[in-house]
Amino acid sequence: MLKKILLSTLLVSTFTFAQTSAEQKIIDTADKAVVNEIEQKIIKEKFDEAQKELEAKKARELAEKKARDLDMQNLAQINVILGKIKKIDLQLKDNILLKRYSNYLSYRKISTELALYKRSLIKKKKTASEEQLYQLHNKIKVKENELELINEYKGSPIGGFINPPVIEEYDLITNPFGIINALSQIKKLEDNKKQFRNLEKDINSLTVRLDDELILYLELFNLDQQGEYKEKITFLDKQKKDFNMVLEIVSTTQVVYTRKIEQVILEIKDQISQQIQKILIILTIIILLSFVAFLVKLALKKYFSQNESYYMTNKVINFSVVFLIIMVLMFSYIDNVSYLVTILGFASAGIAIALKDWFMSIFGWMVIVTSGSIQVGDRIKVTRNGLEAVGDVLDISLFKITIREDITYTSYTVNRRTGRIFFIPNNYIFSEMIANYTHSGLRTVWDGIDITLTFDSNHKKAQKIVKDILKHYSKGYTDITRKQLSKMRNKYQLRATGVEPRVFTFIEPHGMVISGWYLTNSYAALQLRSTMSPEILEAFMKEDDIHIAYPTQQININRTDNAYGVSVKKREMPKELEDDIIKR
Repeated sequence: MLKKILLSTLLVSTFTFAQTSAEQKIIDTADKAVVNEIEQKIIKEKFDEAQKELEAKKARELAEKKARDLDMQNLAQINVILGKIKKIDLQLKDNILLKRYSNYLSYRKISTELALYKRSLIKKKKTASEEQLYQLHNKIKVKENELELINEYKGSPIGGFINPPVIEEYDLITNPFGIINALSQIKKLEDNKKQFRNLEKDINSLTVRLDDELILYLELFNLDQQGEYKEKITFLDKQKKDFNMVLEIVSTTQVVYTRKIEQVILEIKDQISQQIQKILIILTIIILLSFVAFLVKLALKKYFSQNESYYMTNKVINFSVVFLIIMVLMFSYIDNVSYLVTILGFASAGIAIALKDWFMSIFGWMVIVTSGSIQVGDRIKVTRNGLEAVGDVLDISLFKITIREDITYTSYTVNRRTGRIFFIPNNYIFSEMIANYTHSGLRTVWDGIDITLTFDSNHKKAQKIVKDILKHYSKGYTDITRKQLSKMRNKYQLRATGVEPRVFTFIEPHGMVISGWYLTNSYAALQLRSTMSPEILEAFMKEDDIHIAYPTQQININRTDNAYGVSVKKREMPKELEDDIIKR
């Protein structure tokens, strides 16, 4: 370019020089120097002008290049800023606080629209048609319903979150079970405090992110001044101010709320501590009562010769200890015992009717324990509704007597089964017959064996045989009974105290009955009967003048033409049949 400018300048100069040379022929030599000076000046001006034009062009090209570089740099910076903004938006996408803030904005928007509708209704009340007024009323009603749904956002950008969870009034701890509820309540209070503290952290984190996003939009607006960015900056600035206000309120409330919760927790812990001390005192009393009862039972055991008496005494001591423990617990954990007594007084009639059998069983237990009529280990017989049960007493509880059936004559003749466990309510002692086979240390009972003889038998000899056998087998039981009856005279007035075996003879329609009675062990009466019966039978079979009577049949064989013949030949019983009957 410079070469072209110089060449054009040279051509102009040559042309000018040629023209000047032609003119010099005319012009005076004196003016030649002036012309040359003017010519040099023109050449210089042209050169300077060309030089300036070249420099301006270079400056324009450089400015254009700088502008292009600046645009590229701004675009890259804008993309980076938009990327950061997008990242922040993704982090805040599911933020519950922003969701609630949108409800707050909706509430304000709906409130504004409702105010406009109400003003419009006032203005058009006289000029508008009924249809228009009706539509306005409907719109107002719809907006009011919408406001009612989001009413919690009326004065708070985050709605009800701005208020801490309510601290419920705690119940006074009056029993050990209240400790569990108190610990649960402490856990709930700690969770509420943590929840409100986390809300403060979330709001603080949100304000930081909103501030970062606002700064990014300001930078973006400086690079690209679009109206959209300006609106976003205005919205973010207001949103940030709203959340800063909420943060300040929540922070102040959180301090007060935390102190209140800590105060309530300390009060609850103090009550727990008092209740634990109370429990320890009660446990100490219970341990002392149990230890004293153990010493008493240990001392009384030396004075009881029979295990059954000690067992019943042990039950009474246990019941007394349990009763004392219940009374200690009642007076420890019932604040107003007189109030309880009043309630029980009013309810006693209904309770007595509803729990009549229970109360009767308790009274029956008291009678059994105090009278000593039945003790653990006794053999008793209970009869109710035709059912008989004979067994040994296993336990006497507050409501029932537990007995276990044994193999007895009753099992053999009536029940045909045994070994069962019977539970007899204690109230049966007032209404049913209960026979005690082993009362007051008496361990023997009278048992009898009946044998029917023919009328032509020597019944006196049979009586003697039976009496001898009974004496032989029951001698030990007779001596024991004599001693036991002597002891019973201190408690009861005994008249007939004969203990020797007794044999009675009775005339019955089918023969003479020899009834032998003897004393035997209450727990093994069937065994002794089983032993003596074969002995008596064998002794009778050895005597020719003693015949055992048993049901017999006589068969008469008549001719068919004389079914009711007058004379019938008596047939003798075959020897084999007679021997078989005797064996049976």
